[in-house]
Amino acid sequence: MNVSLDGYFEAPGHDLSWAKNDFEAFSPEQSQEVDTILLGHRTYEMMKSFWPTPQAEQVAPEIARFMNAKNKVVASHEPFEPGWKNVTVISGDVAGAVKKLKQQPGKDIIILGSNNLSVSLMREGLIDEFQILVNPVAIGEGTSLFAGLPKRADLTLTETRKFDSGTILLTYRAG
Repeated sequence: MNVSLDGYFEAPGHDLSWAKNDFEAFSPEQSQEVDTILLGHRTYEMMKSFWPTPQAEQVAPEIARFMNAKNKVVASHEPFEPGWKNVTVISGDVAGAVKKLKQQPGKDIIILGSNNLSVSLMREGLIDEFQILVNPVAIGEGTSLFAGLPKRADLTLTETRKFDSGTILLTYRAG
């Protein structure tokens, strides 16, 4: 998750233009531990519009290969035709579907962006770890990172990492 210094994951109008495209945060070693990417529908559409393109291959070839090769599961209020390879759409009981997905053998499942999905899965205790990229910018207003969380969630800081851009990666264990 990208977040501004003042705690927003998006500016009004779903604007993410303030977030650094900090490709330095991508770890090829850590990506080997992932076999599934979980996304909300809006985030999926944004990812689909960039990662399968020649531009993505030029800008960030390792990440483009990762995004295109991994299985993607998209949580959506209604089924839709994904139009990108390796995609499964889930709707209805998303928490139940994610719980089943977590019980299957395999590697890690990561969520990219998708604040509403993340908050709904937090409510169900289905998120084990958060990796939050704090961007060196204040945007003044927007949607809070954990907007909609019904109660306090205690997290334990397990790692920090600073990048040349000024962005800081904070890793927290849930619960």
